[in-house]
Amino acid sequence: MLTALTRPTGPELSDCELTYLEQQPIDVDRAIDQHRAYVDTLRLLGVAVVELPRLPQQPDAVFVEDTAVVLPEVAVLLRPGAESRLGEVASVGEILGGYRKTVHMEAPATLDGGDVLVLGNRILVGITTRSTVRGLDTLAALLRPFDYSVEPVRVTGFLHLKSAATAVDEETLIVNPIGVDLSHLGLELLEVPPDEPQGANVVRVGSHLLADATAPRTLELLRTHGADVVGLEAGEFAKAEGAISCKGLIFEA
Repeated sequence: MLTALTRPTGPELSDCELTYLEQQPIDVDRAIDQHRAYVDTLRLLGVAVVELPRLPQQPDAVFVEDTAVVLPEVAVLLRPGAESRLGEVASVGEILGGYRKTVHMEAPATLDGGDVLVLGNRILVGITTRSTVRGLDTLAALLRPFDYSVEPVRVTGFLHLKSAATAVDEETLIVNPIGVDLSHLGLELLEVPPDEPQGANVVRVGSHLLADATAPRTLELLRTHGADVVGLEAGEFAKAEGAISCKGLIFEA
């Protein structure tokens, strides 16, 4: 069964780590509503949602994607690049241990899950302010027994690789070419309109695609491509440099 680990948020979100954005007031109540709509949508699509306890002392804990990479064979518990986020990993690992063998990334490597894009047995890793070459090399070593190739991708101007590129289907990516060049992959690349950068972050859930409702031309582009698109709002999380994919670890249980 398709399963998603999620975590609620609260007023602590206003103290989130920021790299590229200036601090903006976050409407916490609206953020909670947006997250609830995300969780409700997952359930409507048949996903078994496991809600982790809220961590009031961890402002970015709602972005559970950054704590682990879950593959069919193994779950890799990561070391987020912001030191303030290291305390999030243990509770995610406790739950993932019930679904997968788990392995741990050790210091000094750092890697955020938002920088990891899995394309079958090919894994792209964004080299960013949060994820280092040492993190990539450590991930490659941990996955060596499972026949994955791990490749670096330079990301500019965005916190994570998945802020600029995500998978639409097995042969197609939605991308913001300002942030990343993926032309070498040999895949079809759908480019977001320049004024809809948030559209580059989508989430595959079975035959459906979760996408940002505030990027209408991107949604139309995806529908024209043949995707069954479900629009969700994530504007309050965008103020925290987050997006739809950041809020869940989704995998086959």
